[in-house]
Amino acid sequence: MNVLVIGSGGREHTLVWKLKQSRKVDKIFCAPGNGGIAALARCVNIKVDNTKSLIEFAQRNKCDLTVVGPEQPLASGIVDEFHRRKLRIFGPDRKAARLESSKVFAKEFMKQHHIPTAPFCVFQTSAEAIGFCKSAEFPLVVKADGLAAGKGVIVAKNLKEATIAIEMMMTKKAFGRAGERVIIESFLRGQEVSIMAITDGKTILPLLPSQDHKQAFDGDRGPNTGGMGAYCPVDLVTPEIMEDIQQHILEPTIAGLKADEIGFVGVLYAGLMLTDFGPRVLEFNCRFGDPETQAVLPLLKSDLVDILMAAADRKLASAGKLEWRKGSSACVIMASRGYPANYKTGFPIAGLENVKDNNCFVFHAGTRRDNGKLLTAGGRVLAVVGLNNDLRGALDRAYNVIRKIRFEGAFFRKDIGFRVLQQKAEAKG
Repeated sequence: MNVLVIGSGGREHTLVWKLKQSRKVDKIFCAPGNGGIAALARCVNIKVDNTKSLIEFAQRNKCDLTVVGPEQPLASGIVDEFHRRKLRIFGPDRKAARLESSKVFAKEFMKQHHIPTAPFCVFQTSAEAIGFCKSAEFPLVVKADGLAAGKGVIVAKNLKEATIAIEMMMTKKAFGRAGERVIIESFLRGQEVSIMAITDGKTILPLLPSQDHKQAFDGDRGPNTGGMGAYCPVDLVTPEIMEDIQQHILEPTIAGLKADEIGFVGVLYAGLMLTDFGPRVLEFNCRFGDPETQAVLPLLKSDLVDILMAAADRKLASAGKLEWRKGSSACVIMASRGYPANYKTGFPIAGLENVKDNNCFVFHAGTRRDNGKLLTAGGRVLAVVGLNNDLRGALDRAYNVIRKIRFEGAFFRKDIGFRVLQQKAEAKG
């Protein structure tokens, strides 16, 4: 069979890598792909928002399955258009993708269907939002309604920070139309975890829990990014907590969508806060997370093609249980200096030929090839993943590989997994 993967980041490289392991796959195409994906698949110079050309390519190359990586084409309705042409595609349609493309829709959906989340208010003008904050208790969380590449959420510790965040989103239009409305919600205390689940709108197959690190710098300092690293699994998510998440979040969400006559096929990604009162939803995404996918999929033993095909055909119950490799996985992002703000690209990447650890993988995010040379081409450049029996060992492997890779302006967080490692050290000591 032939498979088309849409996207160009580390998530898509990981998906291509995992799909290629299936004996059922003959050819893999990736649009547009990157410098690393090119070694595994045929990269096609079609942008992710060019739905017409993607459909024509899938038809011409007899693609049996298309997998959508990024959120933007899902929000724009690429799945709807593929379905109209009777093409098999894995991902939610435009209506279902509103769970991610509109935080207002998602919060109101959660309220209606009694899915645990933080109390919130919605504002359509900056004056109203700032006025609310003047009498509110801090900290507060200010969120842009629409898609903002993971950067549209700001925790404000006081009125000044809240005002700056609101004006940036609503007045200065830092995220374009995504900031036409904002949500202001109560700050939840606890630890964040990411739960990705594959669903066909009936059956739900949760993947292993992971924990992302959003801030740019060590100690969770600096601006929010698309993600600077992740690890998997998360010991904090005990079997009892996972059962709570399944019963009170995942299942009610799918049931609520069905009740609202919205069919959801794809990845339901719940960003959660584990509070003293139980898990609470921070946000929903409707696709594989990045960099969570880079941490989770290397531990998956099951054939990913079988799972995605079954979900796309709404026969996920026939796929059976997922099988997992024992141990831990840790992903560390190597980024360009200046990310997530202004950064330069086009720098040669050296040292990848020195990576010879079979329990380490380097997934490309922002890279391209030019006359045989591998160059930086984005803010997040590489995702280095290490596997081991435990998290400390997995991190050691990843950081050992990072020391062998060089490009101008490279930076990375040196404390991925620091919370759980600190807790384990305190428990021992």
